[in-house]
Amino acid sequence: MTEPGPGRPRYPEAVADVDPVIPDEKDWTWTLTRRCEECGLAAGAVDPASVAERAYVAAEEWVQILQSHPAVEARPEPGVWSPLEYGGHVRDVYRVFDVRLAQMLAEDGPRFANWDQDATAVLERYAEADAEVVAGELEEAAQTFVEHVRALRPAQLERTGSRSDGAEFTVATLLQYFLHDVVHHLWDVTGQQDGAASLLE
Repeated sequence: MTEPGPGRPRYPEAVADVDPVIPDEKDWTWTLTRRCEECGLAAGAVDPASVAERAYVAAEEWVQILQSHPAVEARPEPGVWSPLEYGGHVRDVYRVFDVRLAQMLAEDGPRFANWDQDATAVLERYAEADAEVVAGELEEAAQTFVEHVRALRPAQLERTGSRSDGAEFTVATLLQYFLHDVVHHLWDVTGQQDGAASLLE
């Protein structure tokens, strides 16, 4: 999976399986120019100055899911990640985007290392992880990322970087793209549109 997944079914009856997930090979950079009809977030309209707070709130929502979801380890159907697997992925989203942000601040126009998210899920055994451990790691990764985002100066928002596929970002659009990723995955699991924003209202 190279970008946040498409619509996932909710969890009326959990189905445990170890089949590979269905690869998502979409280019989700379009979410920077128009509203995502699935999760409801208009990422491109989000003020970068609000991303730190919303990223923190989204992380708290993920921690709650990992600690209290009644079927956290079970997949809703074969080939679809469980809440636990999504949580492991989101933890790594915070980590990877923190690294990319640091690169953009330290280098001129860096090219990010490729991140094969599906391969990482298998290699890191997301499905076999302890939900409490993942929750703690996610919270720690989010706190680190949020601290770095809060420390940004306005002039730094225009610094640039690019993915290995050539997609280009400024710091501002990287933050918006990141936010869509974590919010969309909240929707994947809960069906709640733009969850991080609704918690701030």
